[in-house]
Amino acid sequence: MVNVNDKRKIWMVDTTLRDGEQAPGVVFSTRERVEIATALDRVGIDEIEAGIPAMGEQACRDIRRLAGLNLSCILSCWCRADKGDIEKAARCDTPGVHISFPTSSVLLKTFDRDEAWVMDTLEHLVGLAKRYFERVTVGAQDATRTRHEFLSQFAERACDAGVDRLRLADTVGMISPSMVMKAMTGLLHREPDLDLEFHGHNDLGMATANAVTAVQAGASALSVTVNGLGERAGNAPLEEVAMALFEVGGFEGAIDNTRMTDLCRLVARASGRDIPQSKPIVGKNVFRHESGIHCSGLLKDTSSYQLFEPETVGKKESEYVIGYHSGSAAISHVLEKQGIFIDKTRAQKLVPLVREKALQQKSLLTPWELKALYSLVL
Repeated sequence: MVNVNDKRKIWMVDTTLRDGEQAPGVVFSTRERVEIATALDRVGIDEIEAGIPAMGEQACRDIRRLAGLNLSCILSCWCRADKGDIEKAARCDTPGVHISFPTSSVLLKTFDRDEAWVMDTLEHLVGLAKRYFERVTVGAQDATRTRHEFLSQFAERACDAGVDRLRLADTVGMISPSMVMKAMTGLLHREPDLDLEFHGHNDLGMATANAVTAVQAGASALSVTVNGLGERAGNAPLEEVAMALFEVGGFEGAIDNTRMTDLCRLVARASGRDIPQSKPIVGKNVFRHESGIHCSGLLKDTSSYQLFEPETVGKKESEYVIGYHSGSAAISHVLEKQGIFIDKTRAQKLVPLVREKALQQKSLLTPWELKALYSLVL
């Protein structure tokens, strides 16, 4: 297992414009795609999976438009294991391409293929792609349901073919961190020079944990989306993974987390998917506090009940709200923000009244409602 304080540089691949857009009902206009790609580049993403050329000429035009922006990050196209897909991608002007192979028995049966076809096709398509692209990566689609011995053979053949990176996809989100650790370390033991990337879905709510574990196990790259946007329950969220790895975990990366909130809000607007209030990292409630014990501690030392400061992810400040669980410290603080200064004794007299009103209306009190209570009683 790799030490969590390892200083390896982790390569971050954002697939919001490809896998993220495959979320039901989500479609990005050309303008939105340009805005998102520009914002991702500004936040420091290493690579953007720009789209799927096989989707048609409009998709190809959009990808070429992104290529024309001359961003600092690398752009790549996503292709099926198909010669035609690769040739279409070659006309999109991206330096990178990713070729996805079905490897599990269930997907091979679905696409009327077999393991022999995968092995026979891999070397040929990688060779074809290398004629057109500077960087060629391949993926084992549904790797977590793939027969272990075949996955190892696939990884070995990919390495021999000279791919720049191998992506292991948890396509249906069924793996757990302990399984990720076992799979990654096992493959790297057999192919120590192979650059591994993990692509996780969130069907069991473990995408972030799985992505972080993959890095701890030795993966050099991760595939993520902004806000975890993606099919079904979504993908590993860029904002969660970046904070866990680079702000807390001690790994090296190029991500500027102070721009994260603006990026997440941009993708939320473009996708029509609001950010849940309790969404980790960028949700409204992450820096919003009601509990009396918590507020009292936070007003003395913000690290008492917050893992990181709001400014770390591009927010302005913590918010103290008044509700059923509020204590005198928060009440004094919120009144002080309105120019009313009271001592602890007088603030404590307001506590039962605040609780009564919060229970009655089953919601928080606005600062003005608190001020009205103060004016009425004190």
